[in-house]
Amino acid sequence: QVQLVESGGGLVQAGDSLRLSCAASGSTFSSYNMGWFRQAPGKEREFVAAIRWNGGDTYYTDSVKGRFTISRDNAKNLVYLQMNSLKPEDTAVYYCAASTRRPFYSTSAAGARAYDTWGQGTQVTVSS
Repeated sequence: QVQLVESGGGLVQAGDSLRLSCAASGSTFSSYNMGWFRQAPGKEREFVAAIRWNGGDTYYTDSVKGRFTISRDNAKNLVYLQMNSLKPEDTAVYYCAASTRRPFYSTSAAGARAYDTWGQGTQVTVSS
């Protein structure tokens, strides 16, 4: 089982960019589908983006399409979330998660239950 550690969060202004990273331990990282979720204060955790184990398919929630990009580097055991044109409503704790689910399509990718392992989260705050 992998262990996940997120980094890259911070305080930025609306319109700025951030890149989150998620470092995974273990030699089987390349077999995991990976996702990013976020949770704002007083709200439920919500799906943001996911990428299949081989990087062949990516999925996004509608509110971040065109602004966020998920990618992975299996050689380095890293998954990224590039966030551009940030908005105050993007403020949340962002979590990285790993899934062994097969098959892995958009519907399953968006569900937290598909993920076996979670990181501790990194705070992203966007000021207006």
